[in-house]
Amino acid sequence: MEGREPKLDNDLFFVCAVIEHIARTTANRRADVVRAIGEKKLSHIFELADVYHCEPVENTAADLIESRSITKGDFDNVAACKYNVPYFMDIARVYMRLIVDVVTQTDMSPITALISVYTSRVSDKIDDYNSSMYFENPQYLYESYIAGEPL
Repeated sequence: MEGREPKLDNDLFFVCAVIEHIARTTANRRADVVRAIGEKKLSHIFELADVYHCEPVENTAADLIESRSITKGDFDNVAACKYNVPYFMDIARVYMRLIVDVVTQTDMSPITALISVYTSRVSDKIDDYNSSMYFENPQYLYESYIAGEPL
């Protein structure tokens, strides 16, 4: 462990924050952002997350938007939110915790788990800020992920 949290958690948190920032900036679904970045580049960012931490998340996100040619989409869950919009770092932490649970309770690698979580039906519900899914406890989110849908 380095710092207040394990390295795995910190590195995944950074990658999730970048994904969330890109998704909000480009109005894309998180799964589409993950697909656009691709497994190889996600692995690269994850492996060098401690270096990328030196830069603001916004800079890394902007670089990826340009280098991966991520275009504007039509999924603006921030504009559609009828309540207080959760901070992008808070949503990144929700995803990070779920991915860490998947990694520790299965034999998936962190990037495989990340891709699996972001492309799951649970991700669609987490990203609906008019639902309470992103407020749910980590065990509920994990059980929903395993079930393949919100319970």
